[in-house]
Amino acid sequence: MDRIRSFFRNPIFVLSRKNPFMLSRWSILYVLLGLFGGLFAALFWKVLEYLTVFIGKLEGPWIIALMTVSGLGIGLIIYFLGEPGEISLVIDNIRFKGGKLDTKSNPSMAASSLLSISSGGSAGPEAPLIQIIGSIGSWFAELLGLEGEELRSMTIAGMASGFTSLFGSPLGGALFALEILQHRHVVEYYEALLPAFLSSCSAYFVFLWMTDMGIGPTWQFPQYVPGGIEDFENAIAFGIAGAAVGWIFYGVFRATKFSFAKVPGPIFVKTTLGGLLLGCIAFYQPLTRYFGHDQLNQIVTTQGNWIFFGSLVLLKILAINTTISSGWRGGIIIPLFFVGATTGRFLMDFFPTENESFLLICLMASVNASVTKTPVSTTILLADLTGVSSFTPVLFASLSGYFLSPKAPFIRSQADSN
Repeated sequence: MDRIRSFFRNPIFVLSRKNPFMLSRWSILYVLLGLFGGLFAALFWKVLEYLTVFIGKLEGPWIIALMTVSGLGIGLIIYFLGEPGEISLVIDNIRFKGGKLDTKSNPSMAASSLLSISSGGSAGPEAPLIQIIGSIGSWFAELLGLEGEELRSMTIAGMASGFTSLFGSPLGGALFALEILQHRHVVEYYEALLPAFLSSCSAYFVFLWMTDMGIGPTWQFPQYVPGGIEDFENAIAFGIAGAAVGWIFYGVFRATKFSFAKVPGPIFVKTTLGGLLLGCIAFYQPLTRYFGHDQLNQIVTTQGNWIFFGSLVLLKILAINTTISSGWRGGIIIPLFFVGATTGRFLMDFFPTENESFLLICLMASVNASVTKTPVSTTILLADLTGVSSFTPVLFASLSGYFLSPKAPFIRSQADSN
């Protein structure tokens, strides 16, 4: 450890403190952390893609058996490797334990989340990446002998790099890593803002270089054509609709959480039962399977009436909450975007509009803000993910969804700041 610390006292880092520019040795460290975060995220994504293609070959009734067995495998991984934790624990550690995240749970989190996501669970890779790379940032800070806000900033920078790698939005990813840590304040740990931006940018560069994903929008929505004041009025109305979906989501979450808490036995009993239920839902409605990254484009073009899309919204909400409540691992951001877009398709039968993409994006923003309590970063993320250039009306929808959402948050650690 002394050798490592002495390495960062070499002439390069010493000169960085004496140069006439704003560049400092801390800037270099945050960039290095981001480079590593982008490398890990790219490898995680490639393994995930391979496993998804390999496992996804099974169709029809075999999906039920596959997801049941996968649930058993997820439970056994957690049973033998240890409890990997969840985003609430990460938030608690950031806020109340000086930002220190333990790397011991990383093997369990990586293995269980890879199997959860690739076999079709309704949760995405953002939560595992945030936790794993954030803990590596914490380890890196301890290695350098950092304490207090410096350690916390390094951890948050790691979280931001993991989030940005997946979503391709350095600004939105950095803000999300800060905004999700509290319920009331957009950025409480403002000291970590610039470190998060630096780490996010370098992680994004490495992730793009290794995956060749490009810098265009992730989802191909028709371009939104800005109108007048009516766009803001519509955005608020869409935000109210998104908040209503958020209330439904929270109610289903309470029911599934209570139900699975009553299941006796070790963790693999719950995960197996969860896999069985997820398999049945996916067999009945295949679009509920997976976390929605690829399926979201299909929502734009899929033909169906309000009954089809309304039932898809409810089944996807049930699938997301079954995934989380039964002990499967993953994040809910992209699944919530899927729910929002599907809700938009449902409303089109009742409120026809020429700006269909505007309706979908507003619902995506308001539903996600309602559940995750992140209205600002959600808006910026969607601007990059969908290519919308005039995103101010979307912010109105996002804020409406947030302020009309349940006071009791989905992520329980956020309630402490309320």
